[in-house]
Amino acid sequence: MLSGASIIFISLAYVGLLFAIAYFGDRSRKGRSYASNPVIYSLSLAIYCSSWTFYGAVGRATTSGWEFLATYLGPVLVFIFAWRIIEK
Repeated sequence: MLSGASIIFISLAYVGLLFAIAYFGDRSRKGRSYASNPVIYSLSLAIYCSSWTFYGAVGRATTSGWEFLATYLGPVLVFIFAWRIIEK
């Protein structure tokens, strides 16, 4: 088993890696941002709509029944009606 200190170290290293990726992804290269890349944008949406939504929806479904649909309806409504807000 892992000790508490090693779990904390691994967690902090993982969060640091995520921040490093976000920092370098946000930096512009020759006037172009990596964030305007459709592949990066699609991957970030896939992360939002897969792991967070899955685990959030399961937790909400077990505690509040049909109210978990708000987890899915919110992003769908934004993509349909507020696409100008998220447009690059």
